Formats: sequence, C-alpha cells, structure tokens
Amino acid sequence: MTTLEDNKRIVTDYYRTAFSGNPEKAVADHFGDRYIQHNPQAPDGPEAFIGFVHWLRGEYPELQLDIKRVIAEDDLVVTHSHLILVPGEPGQALADFFRVEDGKVVEHWDVIQDIPAESANDNTMF
Repeated sequence: MTTLEDNKRIVTDYYRTAFSGNPEKAVADHFGDRYIQHNPQAPDGPEAFIGFVHWLRGEYPELQLDIKRVIAEDDLVVTHSHLILVPGEPGQALADFFRVEDGKVVEHWDVIQDIPAESANDNTMF
C-alpha cells in the first residue's frame, strides 16, 4: 500500500519526467492500466498524453514546469505549478489533480489560468 508521501513522489516524478521531454518514460513508470482525462480538450489514454506532451514541446521547446506545491489526501495528489511556455513571458498557473491507484496515476483533472501582465494586488499567484 502506498503512503501519501509515496503518492506525492509518484506524481511529481511523473509530471517532471513527462514535461522535461520524456513522456514515454513517465507513462511506462507511472501510469496504471488506464488514464482517465477530465480536460475536455484531451482524450483518454497514455498515447494521447504522450502525443500532447510532444506537441507542446514541439510548439514551445523552451517550456519550463516549476511545481510550487504538492498536496495529498486519500488517493488524490494536487500540484500547483507555474508553466512558462516562452522564456520572459508570464506563463500560466496550473492546478492539477491526479488520482493514484496502487502506486500508479490513473486519472487527471486540471485548471489552467493565464498569468496577467498586471495584478490588482502585490501578491504573486504562487
């Protein structure tokens, strides 16, 4: 049985490995027997995820993903990340929710928000 810390480690390794350019390894190491996707613009399954990461890195070869927070409860792991597609641009704030089953990522939800050039307060989004 995996612990919350195990689940956090599994998700962060999967996410970093995939977006650093090796989604095949991320899937082989960390996906379960299915991958259910709740983003309405993304199909289910590991092949779709691999294709998306390759497409995104092809469009934005200098992209950077910086995971700021990782929270786990029961079988869910939530990451709060800063995705920079083009260096020097503000990027996007991401909240990703992953369900882990038997030590494998099996389900994903996300919320994506562009970081505005100006803010009504002095707080950062992270």
